[in-house]
Amino acid sequence: MHPSEDNARSRREFLKASGALIIALPGLAHAAPEADGAAPSSGTVATAAGTAGARPPLAPNELDSWLAVLPDGTVNAFFGKIDSGHSLEVAIAQIVADELDVSVEKVRVFSGDTGTSCNQGGASGSLGINRGARPLRHAAAEARRLLVARAAQALAVPAEGLQVQDGLVFVKAEPGRQVSYAELIGGQYFNSRVEWNKQVGNFMDIQVAAKPKAPADYKIVGQSVRRRDVADKVYGTATFVTDIVRPGMLHARVIRPAHAGAQILEVDEASVAAIPGVEVVRDRNFLAVLAPREWDAVRAAETLKVRWTPPQDVFPGSDGLHEYIRHAPVVRRQEATRRGDLEGPFKTARRVIELEYEWPLQSHASMGPACAVADVQADSATVWTGSQKPHYVRDGVASLLNMPAEKVRSIWVTGPGSYGRNDAGDAALAAAWLSQRVGKPVRVQGMRADGTGWDPKGAALVIRGRAALDAQNRVSAYEVVCRGLSRVNITTNEADPRDSLVGMAIGLPPKPELGLNTPSEDYTFQNKLLAMEVVPPLLESSSPLRTAHLRDPLGPETHFGSEQFIDELAVAAGEDAVVFRLRHLNDPRHIAVIRAAAERAGWQTRVSGSRPRHGEVLGGRGIAYANRGGTLVATVAEVEVNVRTGRVWARKFTVAHDCGLIINPMGVRYTIEGNVTQGLSRTLFEEVKFDARNVLSTDWVSYPILEIEDAPEQIDCVLINRPEIEPTGAGEPSIRTIPAAVANAFFDATGVRMRRVPLTPERVRQALERA
Repeated sequence: MHPSEDNARSRREFLKASGALIIALPGLAHAAPEADGAAPSSGTVATAAGTAGARPPLAPNELDSWLAVLPDGTVNAFFGKIDSGHSLEVAIAQIVADELDVSVEKVRVFSGDTGTSCNQGGASGSLGINRGARPLRHAAAEARRLLVARAAQALAVPAEGLQVQDGLVFVKAEPGRQVSYAELIGGQYFNSRVEWNKQVGNFMDIQVAAKPKAPADYKIVGQSVRRRDVADKVYGTATFVTDIVRPGMLHARVIRPAHAGAQILEVDEASVAAIPGVEVVRDRNFLAVLAPREWDAVRAAETLKVRWTPPQDVFPGSDGLHEYIRHAPVVRRQEATRRGDLEGPFKTARRVIELEYEWPLQSHASMGPACAVADVQADSATVWTGSQKPHYVRDGVASLLNMPAEKVRSIWVTGPGSYGRNDAGDAALAAAWLSQRVGKPVRVQGMRADGTGWDPKGAALVIRGRAALDAQNRVSAYEVVCRGLSRVNITTNEADPRDSLVGMAIGLPPKPELGLNTPSEDYTFQNKLLAMEVVPPLLESSSPLRTAHLRDPLGPETHFGSEQFIDELAVAAGEDAVVFRLRHLNDPRHIAVIRAAAERAGWQTRVSGSRPRHGEVLGGRGIAYANRGGTLVATVAEVEVNVRTGRVWARKFTVAHDCGLIINPMGVRYTIEGNVTQGLSRTLFEEVKFDARNVLSTDWVSYPILEIEDAPEQIDCVLINRPEIEPTGAGEPSIRTIPAAVANAFFDATGVRMRRVPLTPERVRQALERA
């Protein structure tokens, strides 16, 4: 990667705006960065860290790309990911503060801006701490080493004779002799190279001469430090992407096809001529209206007359979706686990159990439709986006506009939701494309129907479980096959405009990828198969049912099937669900997390569904377990089922969570609570309905989500801290246990299995009536 001069300039402007100035210290001269194009200050001299006035580019192999110390001693950390509400920002500040030996209040984290941070992949796969923090940890340790070396020079004392406390370096034997970080380097670049691993994205890392601290030496890491963004969000003083305004900005609304697969035949621009300032922009099948006032753009979108090609039946309808998945050709099959004899045990089994579980398409259902602002000039572009991968938005915009990537700056601003690849990327690329066409800044915002109707969807699956039981009711063979739509029909980021609605509409060919998941667990069945089978998309291009990753890509879906199947095997074997799981696990960490959840929840050993059932409201408990990237989770759900109304209330969750070293316990708890809440919403309410031609789920009535009355009464988190293990992530693992835990608890309460999500009141009543 060769960062641009534009990005380097953005960093210099940022540092100057942050208060950089010239500071003098006896024996050392330090100069602040100069204005663009200016020669270094005449007072600049060489130091051990490099030339004070040099302008290092924004590149991963420059220490200055990761940290800056300002004249007041504040530390700026530049983070190439984003915090979408997981307490990531404060955790990064804790890590940097601990390595630098400064207070956490002194560390400010700037993230998701291609002008000030390297591409660390954005929010992705619970890797914010596990991978994203590593370069910052190394950079902070190296910065401390260099600053102590400078202090040793200034104080004429060996580095071993110095100690650091809250950014103040002092002589151990003479504490009165001291110098601060601000005096040593405030407002100046380090000009120090580090070793970069040459990877862009999630696995970007650097190596340095300094050795980071051992966990035993942490003072700030491991403490519960409050988030800094909550008050602004609560009081409405935070800046969201919807708040961005540029001089001369036009408001745009994109006109989507009247039915899936439709092509534009004719646009009657005269139909909106009476609306002030309206401009109609069309390129092949991409159509938008723009106006100086947003309400005029909204009116124009509703008024514009468009003639489309006649409708055709292109979808099987949501009621026929799973039959389509069962019978569609398999375009990719992959076996994640295959061991032992997968033929013989089924031939000799006393009993073969074969069951299927269904998961629907689901929308990201962000709290508001996507918004983005783009300001495209003749030789540069700036985009403000809520996408969780702003660096890739830059790349996609550059490709779409045929502009060098170094001429595009993408700035992340908090959006209405970030649960994977939602509609934010489509808004950003559309805004940039329109801005280039009209020569003015453009703000694109969808309407509610765009948000739930046209966002990329979480993939639908059919999960088949098959097991052989021998004469002693032991599992002699075990299979789980996940068959469904590709989770990367639209890829995980916006770097290629062929994956965007605007790109497809202007004629770029789609480039679907084939990917699915299998359950992630460590059950020790001797003969075991975990496999995935991908079927073709429902519509090749410009589809409102494009599939992409949704929070914990396919984790809740696959484990809804596999962890229910495990429960069903336990019942068939006449065993308690916890005892059965523990009997088929060897790893002590996996065993410990299940025991921790069960013990905290007061789990009573018995076969699920065996209790007598009386009354209108039935109670039950269920457990589910998963391993996600080394993070282990076990969840006990306690539910109440109203047999008359069909309402399912998950009253309490007990979540045992082992993600290795815990940076901020409070932040992990908040993150688990968010996972539980969203997972419960997807379990009880969420399903994209569609007919042969259109998506029917276009608002909060047709696509309901969890409301406060259905929220759990209690979420009890059992955090297992393992300082000897690197952090393995908390952003997504716990959500994958929620659907199965609720479904297993439902069975325990009612004796009826719900093998399809969501567990709506109507579906529950029908299942209970059939039982």
